[in-house]
Order: sequence, then structure tokens, then C-alpha cells
Amino acid sequence: MWQLVVVSLGLGVGLAMDACAVSMSNGMNDPRMKPGKVLLIAGIFGLFQGIMPMAGWLCVTLIVEQFSKFQPWIPYIALLLLLIIGGKMIFDGAKKKDNNSAPVKKLTISVLLVQALATSIDALSTGFSLVNIAGAVWWKALLSASVIAVVTFGLSVGGVYLGKRFGMRLGDKAQLVGGCVLIAIGLEIFITGIL
Repeated sequence: MWQLVVVSLGLGVGLAMDACAVSMSNGMNDPRMKPGKVLLIAGIFGLFQGIMPMAGWLCVTLIVEQFSKFQPWIPYIALLLLLIIGGKMIFDGAKKKDNNSAPVKKLTISVLLVQALATSIDALSTGFSLVNIAGAVWWKALLSASVIAVVTFGLSVGGVYLGKRFGMRLGDKAQLVGGCVLIAIGLEIFITGIL
């Protein structure tokens, strides 16, 4: 059992890096973000990072043929979603003349859900390794997915606060930097997925 938890912690850290970086970008975009919103961001990212490996495990154990047809498209989908969100952030940031000329764009639930999907879609493939780790035992797969979710939650909270600190220093350039970070993450997911 403890081996499953240790392996899941390692998987969680690896899978959470994209969510942590996007959380940092969100923090840069809104340096005055309230703690409730920080917890909401981390909660949604953690939930998606937990659901995706579990969904992958279900696909492998129940409908492996259909999932294997979808798997090659995962890097393309993640890249497209992050290019759209990052490009919009860069566009909005470029329109700003200074900190007082335009209010900080609110991070809506729909944008947050797209970010969470884009950063966790590659975790769907982790379901394959969950079969090797947890076998066909559902509660072991659920335990592993829960550990991944908790790790993602913690790293995302830290990412937002780190981003807020950088956002205060970067001022009106924070949105531009945040958009570039999202595009870089999309490219990293794409290149890793293709190779």
C-alpha cells in the first residue's frame, strides 16, 4: 500500500507541473487575488488531475480499443487550448497601456475549466500506468488518483502565490508573461506527446 502512495506522489508531482505553471500565470495576471479564488483554482486543477488518470484507468480496463484511437490527439488538443488562452492573454496584455488603464481581467470559471482540461488531458494517459500500479482494483486506482489530486492542489496553491509575487513586480507586463508561459506549456505538452 505504501508503495502505491509513494509512486502516486511521484506521478502527482510530475503531472502537476503544468497545472502549477498555469496557476503561477494566473497569479501573475491578478496579483491581488483573494485566497478563496486561489483555493478555487487549486481545487479545480486538483480535481481534473485526479479525474483524468482515473478516466484513463477506466478506459484501459473497460474500453481500451476506443481510447487507443483517441490517445494520439491528446497533445494536439492540449496545444490548441493553451495557444488560444495564452494568445488571448498576450493580446489583452498588449492592449494595456499601464496598470490603471484597464482593470485586471477576471478569471472566469469557463477559462479556468479550459485551463484545467488543457493541463490535465495528458494525465489521461497515466491511466495506463495506473493499471500496472493498481491492477484492476478500483480502490487502489482511486487512492492513486486522489494522491495525484492532493499533490496538484498543493502545488497549484504555491504556484498562484508565487505568480502573485512576480505579478506585483512585473506590473502591466504580467499578462504578457503569463500568456507566453501558457503557450510554452502547450508546446511542451505537444512536443513531449509527439516524441
